[in-house]
Amino acid sequence: MKYVNIREEALKNKVAQDFFDKFDCAEIIKDIDFAVKAPLTPPEWGEKSPLLGELEEAYLLWAEAKQKSTDIIAMLSQLVLTIGKARTFDKILPPHFLGCFDGEKIAFVPYADIQDIFYQNDFNWKVTPSNHETREFKQVYAQIEKIISPSSSLPQGEEISPPLEGLGEAFLFDFEKDEKELKRFIRQNFIVGKTGTTKIRIDKNNFITIYGKWLETVKPTIGVNWEAAKKINIIDGDFYLADLLSVNHETIKEKLFVLLKSNIYKYNKQTDALGDIFREAYFSDNQKAYKQFWEKYDRPPLEEYWDYIVERRDLLVPQDIRERKGSFFTPKIWVELSQRYLADVFGEDWQDEYYIWDCAAGTGNLLAGLINKYNIWASTLDKADVDVMKDRIQNGANLLESHVFQFDFLNDDFTKLPKGLQDIINDPKQRKKLIIYINPPYAEAMNKRDAKNAKTDVNRSLIEKKYLDSIGKSVREIFVQFMTRIYKEIPDSKLAQFSKIKFVTSPNFSAFRKIFNAKFKKGFIVRANTFDNVSGQFPIAFTIWDLSNKTILKSIDCDIIENDCSISGKTDFFAYNSEIKYVNDWLKQFIDKDIKNEIAAMCCIGNDFQHNIYVNINHRNQLKGTGNAKGIAKFGITINNIIQSSVYFSIRKCINATWLNDRDQFLYPNNKWKKDIEFQNDCLTYTLFNNNISSKYGVNHWIPFTENEINARDKYDSHFMISFIGGKIIQNGYSNLFEQEEDRFCIKREFSPEAQNVFGAGRELWRYYHAQPICNVNASLYDIREYFQGRNDKGNMNSKSDDETYNKLIDGLRSELKTLAKKIEPKVYEYEFLK
Repeated sequence: MKYVNIREEALKNKVAQDFFDKFDCAEIIKDIDFAVKAPLTPPEWGEKSPLLGELEEAYLLWAEAKQKSTDIIAMLSQLVLTIGKARTFDKILPPHFLGCFDGEKIAFVPYADIQDIFYQNDFNWKVTPSNHETREFKQVYAQIEKIISPSSSLPQGEEISPPLEGLGEAFLFDFEKDEKELKRFIRQNFIVGKTGTTKIRIDKNNFITIYGKWLETVKPTIGVNWEAAKKINIIDGDFYLADLLSVNHETIKEKLFVLLKSNIYKYNKQTDALGDIFREAYFSDNQKAYKQFWEKYDRPPLEEYWDYIVERRDLLVPQDIRERKGSFFTPKIWVELSQRYLADVFGEDWQDEYYIWDCAAGTGNLLAGLINKYNIWASTLDKADVDVMKDRIQNGANLLESHVFQFDFLNDDFTKLPKGLQDIINDPKQRKKLIIYINPPYAEAMNKRDAKNAKTDVNRSLIEKKYLDSIGKSVREIFVQFMTRIYKEIPDSKLAQFSKIKFVTSPNFSAFRKIFNAKFKKGFIVRANTFDNVSGQFPIAFTIWDLSNKTILKSIDCDIIENDCSISGKTDFFAYNSEIKYVNDWLKQFIDKDIKNEIAAMCCIGNDFQHNIYVNINHRNQLKGTGNAKGIAKFGITINNIIQSSVYFSIRKCINATWLNDRDQFLYPNNKWKKDIEFQNDCLTYTLFNNNISSKYGVNHWIPFTENEINARDKYDSHFMISFIGGKIIQNGYSNLFEQEEDRFCIKREFSPEAQNVFGAGRELWRYYHAQPICNVNASLYDIREYFQGRNDKGNMNSKSDDETYNKLIDGLRSELKTLAKKIEPKVYEYEFLK
């Protein structure tokens, strides 16, 4: 091998230096190991490249790198999964080549030969690319193998074939044997424009990203009064669709609001409302920016995406309107599942026996699959969405045009509704047969500052003003305004909705729960990130309610639905009302105002799982957290509360936050924990090996081992923790904690086998650290990790070390801590820190 016994980073630097020295290899793309980019001022182009002026990026290669000799199909498979997971090609113009290399060889594959893999249907791109055992990795491996080596696997190791022979479209070079050929290949092929620009295919996954780039580049060159156009529901997205669905600068799909005709845009609907706004629109730059922009993209998309893209016009609505609407498109899989749940609750003939009104219909996808169009009504805020629904009716959607209408549910009076729907709402008997079936907006105004800002104040409505005094802070949530109006003004009806679950669980919604007394019938939860444009790790619930059955909301139980639509269990969600006391209320009683003997401080923000990221122990001047959230920003830890602090820290940290529990509240416990000394000591142990204390910023009082135990070079600055564990410190027994008499008697801490295993693993790690040529005698666990793992260019601690002995020791410690956490977990529920 040409490059032997060097680290991966060094290998990448050597390959860049030896073979790509005339290119820019310094650019870092998230999770892609190696990228080659055309230099900003290539010698042959003089001062400026005309091509670079037209391209967002001029990448020539994205590559995977491995330190050891590796199968190139495996490396390419990992690279494809990395790119597909991040959708890098949606954000950056793809390169001419994908590639991979190790210390022995390098291979190149034209990007165009591979790109079809990125557009396959029903593929889970969220898997870990480096895990070669997943079904997805094996699938990609087989696809690449077929593409670049139709008849056999690529040769490996010493059996590497000469470049360009028997490898289909893959070009393989040995760094040593084929050095001249490799350099010639790079010289002849790594030229911007040499093989033509690889165009990005447009599909339903990336058309929104490309729209964002179009807004910056093409929109400014179109001569339109955008504010005036918006008033008649013409948006910039209509011009983008005219461009996108065109061939040779002519829009090929007729049923759009705007059409491109050569170098002119024309409005596609006759109306006197237009006045002088525009009937034709011209380019201010003779179409230069337009042509340069679309040169990068392969348009139109495949015809199978056309209807979807047009139906999702709502995603092209300007941000200020989208924030007001706050809407999220409901995936088809959850639409179908929700309708099965409705049938379970209301019977197989529910569509004939009940009326259905989607009062937040958007483009009507929630109603797809319903069969009785005479019982269905659909309304939406945006007239353009109404037009889309009516256009869909012309193409077979099972709705009545007279039942589809524009209506602002949070501002309009019910007298504006179609007469048939009014009759149902006004008749108590018929109203009981009305199901409000919705996925309402999730937008929220977060605080008083936002309420003064017209652009972010998405919650202002007549309904908000009407019910502000009765539902309090929850009025900030648009979906709660929908629920409130439905409950109050369409009484005794049925409600079936997609929503966040916090209207059940959050303390901020206790006022709302006092007025929302309805019978929960059935429901399920799914991951929020299965919805378009939602990235959070939290549940979205579909819940069905009978508003005629006045039941106080205390808890609900929902089916847990996995992404493949299977049920993996049930989970309860509890109503945490203002009368309930929380874990921070419990901790506050242990505040020690005399902090002269403080050994650390703890950030205790929030009472739920989503705030656990802020809970940390450090020196007071280094404590990380936020002062804007409810909780104790800096809780001083002293001899008088170290056990309570450890219990608090451990119960908050020993259970991982998940999409299911992120809003679960930590509560004021019962008193059983006081008598469980083993539990207390387990929590102390867990805290000792999980804090962020660093001796750089103050005295480290948290060393749990004597100098003799770890062969320390010298005496520590503090023996507090050793003395506390050994029973040589009496709580409340000294005026100066750190000058205690070593021979005074106190309770010696006795530890469980699980805790002892943690101490044992930690002791070996400390011993190894103190055996290093240079070490800090007062080092904390955080200091030891920093010593071995180092930091990256951004200042973040690396996740691994080059020292394999250290890696084994730290992994062993973490494994024992996980075991200890599992032991603590049942007590968290037994002592009622969690329901």
